[in-house]
Amino acid sequence: MNKIENAVAFAERIARDDSHGYDQKDRWGNPDYDCSGLVIDSCQRAGIPVKSNGATYTGNMYSIFKKTGFKDVTKTVNLVTGEGLKRGDVLLRRNHHTAFYCGNGRMVHARINEKGTIIGGKKGDQTGHEIEISNYADCKWTDVLRYEEAPLKSVYEVALECIAGRYGNGAYRRQKLTQMGYNYKEVQAEVNKLLK
Repeated sequence: MNKIENAVAFAERIARDDSHGYDQKDRWGNPDYDCSGLVIDSCQRAGIPVKSNGATYTGNMYSIFKKTGFKDVTKTVNLVTGEGLKRGDVLLRRNHHTAFYCGNGRMVHARINEKGTIIGGKKGDQTGHEIEISNYADCKWTDVLRYEEAPLKSVYEVALECIAGRYGNGAYRRQKLTQMGYNYKEVQAEVNKLLK
């Protein structure tokens, strides 16, 4: 699976797991999320380093996501009906709300806690709707961001780049290659083979 698919799949798993609810104060999955925390953390876990690059809330997501491989495709989409959306698209209403489009007229998002507020309430999802997969709705979205995954290079090409020092050594190399979507063990085996 590609990175954006992994991100959406992670968000969908969180929505189905009632141990995670909505809270804007405790918003990074310990255990709760708010809307931007869910989207940002899902991308980060999938190897799209939006959080590492500084994304912290709906107000700065647009610029940071664009610097991290997302393209603004808003003009190609009918925001009222959802026509033109693709699975993995990030729906954004700057400074207000964000969600992933799941495909088939559905979206996943962290909405609101059991009290109808953004802070407080019990940990976890008390209503089954604090974080949910729902029918697509136009929440006055301002932007649609689509991740454009760079094609992976061959293991041989990446191994040559490792030898040239492009990805550092040790744990740093492992982390960097894994974030980029490469199998570290395969690449390192090729590096070792080339160096013999």
